Amino acid sequence: MITMENIRLGIDGKDVLNGIDLHLESGDIYGLLGPNGAGKSTTIYALLGLRPYSGGHVRILGGDPAEDPIPIRRQVGVMPEKAGFYEWMTAPDYLGWYAHLYGFEPAAGELDALLDRVGLGAKKGNPVATYSRGMRQRLAVARALLPHPRLLILDEPTNGLDPKGRREVHDLLVEYARTNEAGVLLCTHLLDDVDRLCNRIGIIEGGRTRIEGAIGELLSQTGRELNHRLRLEAEPDVSDLPDGITVLDNENGWWRVRTRSGDVAGLWGELWRRGWRIQEIRSEASNLEALYMRHTGRNEPSAQEVTQ
Repeated sequence: MITMENIRLGIDGKDVLNGIDLHLESGDIYGLLGPNGAGKSTTIYALLGLRPYSGGHVRILGGDPAEDPIPIRRQVGVMPEKAGFYEWMTAPDYLGWYAHLYGFEPAAGELDALLDRVGLGAKKGNPVATYSRGMRQRLAVARALLPHPRLLILDEPTNGLDPKGRREVHDLLVEYARTNEAGVLLCTHLLDDVDRLCNRIGIIEGGRTRIEGAIGELLSQTGRELNHRLRLEAEPDVSDLPDGITVLDNENGWWRVRTRSGDVAGLWGELWRRGWRIQEIRSEASNLEALYMRHTGRNEPSAQEVTQ
C-alpha cells in the first residue's frame, strides 16, 4: 500500500528528508516514530503529494502522488494532530458536509451507525462546540473512517481519551484494518499505543530512516533479553518450559515472560505445543523504548517522548 524508498526533500534550500524508507502492506498498522523535528510530518506531506520530493521513489495505493494525487487522496482517511471543525454544526451535519468533499452521499443511517461506533451516538444532536476534547477526538476518528478508506493516516488518535476510550479506539482501528484489509499509518508519542496496535514500526531521526521492520523481529535482533505479556485462555503448566523462556509473574490475567532467544516466534510456537493457549501477546514498552533510544541518539528517555 505504501512504498517509500530513499526519499529526499528540501524546503527553502534546507534538506529536510535525507533518505526515508517506509513499507506498509494491507492489514499493517505501522507506527512512525521519531523525536520532534525528525521529519515525520514532512514524510506524510511527501506521501500525499503535498510537497514535491527531489529524489527517491514513492508509490501509494498503486499510484504516484506527484502525478495523480486526487484519486489517491480519495482513498485515504486522515486524522491530523489538530483537527478543526465547524463548531456550530452537529456531528451528523458536519460528517454529511465532509462526505461531499469526497464526492459521495452517505447512505441512510450510515452517519448514525458511525457515530455509535465511535461512542458519540448519545451526543450526536449537540453542537460540536459543546464537545469535550475526548469527544472531538472521537469525531476526528469518525471523520477519518467516513470515506471507507483503504489507508488511514492518524496523528495522535488517542490524545485526550481516558483509558476506556483509548481501548475502544484501539479495538476499532484493529478491527477496521483486519476486516477491510486496510493499512494504518500511526504517528504517536504513546508507546503503549504502539505496543497495543502496531505490527511494524519505522524510527526516523534527522530526516533519515534509522530502522524499519516488524516489531518482534527488530526487538529480537537486539540480542537483549526481552519481556512480554501473554494473555491466556487458562492457567498454563509452568513446569515444562522451552529453553529461552522464563516466567516472571502473573498479574490480572497477564503472564509476564522473558525471552532469551532471537527466534521469538518459534518460542511462542513451542509454548503453544506445550499447552499454552495464547490469546494476545504484548512486548513490554521498556523494550520498545530501549530500541527507540538506541536509534535516535538519546541517552535517556524523556517522558515517553516519541512524538511528532
